[in-house]
Parts: sequence; structure tokens; C-alpha cells
Amino acid sequence: MWLRLRQLALVANKLSPVIDELRTVFGLEVGYRDPGVKVFGLENALLPVGSQFIEIVAPIQPNTAGGRYLERRGGDGGYMVITQCDDHAPRKRRVAELGIRKVMEEDSPGYCAMQLHPRDTGGSFLEIDFQPGGEAPDGPWAPAGKNWKQAVRTEVVKAITAAEIQSPDRNALAARWSEIVEIPLTQDARGNPTLQLENAKLRFVDATDGRGEGLGGIELAVVDRKRLLAAAEKIHRRISDDQVMIAGIRFTFA
Repeated sequence: MWLRLRQLALVANKLSPVIDELRTVFGLEVGYRDPGVKVFGLENALLPVGSQFIEIVAPIQPNTAGGRYLERRGGDGGYMVITQCDDHAPRKRRVAELGIRKVMEEDSPGYCAMQLHPRDTGGSFLEIDFQPGGEAPDGPWAPAGKNWKQAVRTEVVKAITAAEIQSPDRNALAARWSEIVEIPLTQDARGNPTLQLENAKLRFVDATDGRGEGLGGIELAVVDRKRLLAAAEKIHRRISDDQVMIAGIRFTFA
């Protein structure tokens, strides 16, 4: 069985400023806006990074799950880790065996989704989805609509290579996610426990910014670092030669 990192969701107080910064710094473009998220009191935008996606959601009414998450984590930041699998049935059986609750579940001919309760997984929202006919890495992806490839821009960045989930107890969190996805843990060069997915890594790191558990960082494969850093410097988002900060997320470069 394979598991891919297909989409990372961020939550922000306001949608447009984050879109503008992702465009400016990484050269990305919006590929889709899902009108369906309005029922959750949200608006969103998905920006393709090669064949993967960064999604931003923002509340448009009071008392939404996204709004409460913003309050809990002290502002804009990471929200969901969304993966794609090649067979949904064994993934669902595993979740049932572990007694993990589901926040959302969809089983339709065109798409299957399973969003797991973060109180049972720890870290952040973890979603395991299945796309019929989506075996190829750049295959269809229902959450991004049908025409997302028209928005692909790879002049500055070309892929998401890792997601960093931070925790006060990174080892326990990593062990729990390893148990769920049935992938053995390894370690990176800094000793951080890591899960190697088919196309990217999930890296578990110490929470040192006072914001607690959550999706704290995204690593990107960079094509034009000079252009990226110059753009980030211009809008005061450059932290170092290896990091920029946008929407409460540490973006680092492979």
C-alpha cells in the first residue's frame, strides 16, 4: 500500500492576504475555490505546488471549527495534513481497529474521504482519502476541482517535500501516527522521528514556539531560491536564507 502527501491546509483569519503572499513569494496561483466549504462557515482557495496543494481556509461567520482553531493556536497556522492512498478499505479497517473517531467521512463513486479526530490522533487533523482513477502522482484530485493543472506554476517552487508536525512529545506523537498509517518510523539528520510517504516526509519536531501541537512547518523543493528570498525580503517575510514565515507557517527549502 502507498500513501502520498497530497494537500496541506492552513487556516487564516483572512484569506486574501495569505493568497497574495503565497503568490508573491512562491509564484503560486489559485487553482480552485470550493463553494462547498461555505456550509462550514468558511471560504477557501487551493494553490497547486506541482501535483500537490496548499489550501487556505478562513472563517466567514462566527463560531466555526476553523475560527475556534485559530483561537486555540493563537492565530494563522497549519490545520490539516491530507493524504492520498491507493486502497481505502484497509485504511478504514485500521482506523476502526484503533478506535479512532472520524470528524468527516465520504464514500462516493468519485471520491472517498476520512478525516480523523485530532483528539484521537494528536498533532493536527489527519485525513486519508482515495481518488478513483488517481493512481498517477499528478492524477485527478476532487478537492481541487477539474481544472487545477491550468494554475500550476513551478518557476519558483515545484513540490512539497515535507510537513512538520510539532508537539511537546514528538516521539509519542510520531509513534501514534506510525501506528495509524502503518509506516515504520525513521529519523532525520537532526534525530527527529520521520514517516517516509511515497512522495514526501512527515517530520515530528519539538514545539518551541508556544503554540502547542499542530502543523508548524512545510518544506518545499525550490527552483529559484534567489527570486524567492528577494520577494520574501520585500514583504518582510524572510527569516533567514533557509526560512520564510507566511500565515504562521515556517516554510523551509529542500
